[in-house]
This record gives sequence, structure tokens and C-alpha cells, in this order.
Amino acid sequence: MEYVYSRIGHKARVPQSLLGAVCGVGKNEGGEAMGVTAGDLPRPTNAELGILRVLWDLGPSTVRRVHEYLQSEKATVGYTTILKFLQIMHGKGLVERDDSNRAHVYSAQLSRDATQQQLTSFLIDNVFDGSRSQLVMQALGGGAPASADELAEIRSLLERLEKRQS
Repeated sequence: MEYVYSRIGHKARVPQSLLGAVCGVGKNEGGEAMGVTAGDLPRPTNAELGILRVLWDLGPSTVRRVHEYLQSEKATVGYTTILKFLQIMHGKGLVERDDSNRAHVYSAQLSRDATQQQLTSFLIDNVFDGSRSQLVMQALGGGAPASADELAEIRSLLERLEKRQS
């Protein structure tokens, strides 16, 4: 049985076999998530992104491990706060939870790249009226200047994109 949260926060237990029908996601016979894309999941909050960064850096982790990592980074967040955030994130589908052991192990549902793509697409569509060039111009023209390595990486990407279009 898995918990599923409605958009208004109601929680219900749903058998794993029905989870795909209810949420559009499910697990294959190997227990791997299937059918989950960035568009299926809510955008993480800033605090949730902080926890996702830890999970991307460390891989699957217990609440204690996430808490210790954040403390080493000088974050002043309590253990129970991390636990509550991970429970909420699990309900939203942002993290998976392995509860086969006494200490639950959490892992990010989506990769760092997939989450970055989700957030970038949101920005392009909702802030820059669908204009990728406006996003790039703002990113490169405002704030701190790009480093020489970043500019070289951008040039390389542009060259690859131009070759694909030719």
C-alpha cells in the first residue's frame, strides 16, 4: 500500500496495483518506477530543492544522513524538520521511499537534469513568454559574468546545436 495525496492535501492508502491508475505512475516487476516524467510531478519548493540536492549528491539516504550532510554545510535545520519534508516530498512524488528496513531510505524520483529541465521549461513558458533566447540573454547579461570555462561550454553547445540543424 502506498499513500497518495490529493491536490488539497487529503491522504489515502492505495494498493500498489492501482497506483498507476490513480496517479499515472506505477512500478514494473523489478520495482522500478515507470511512466514518471518531470511534467507529472509538482515543482519543488526552494527547501525541497535543498533536500533534493543532498539526495543527488549522496544518492539514496536515510533522514539521519541527509540531516548530517546539511549540518556539515552549516544549515540549521532540525532532524524532525528534514523528516517532515521528506514525508511531504514522498507524498508529492518528488522522492521515493524504501521502507524495507527500519530506517527508511529516500531517493530522488527524478534526476538533477530532469528537474533542471522541468524548472527551466517553467521559466521559459511563464516568465519569458516561451522565448529561450530571452532566458539566455538574461542569464548571460545580468548578474555575475560567465567564467571563461562556462563561455567555452556554451560555445560548444551552440556548435553542436548548429550541426544538428544543418
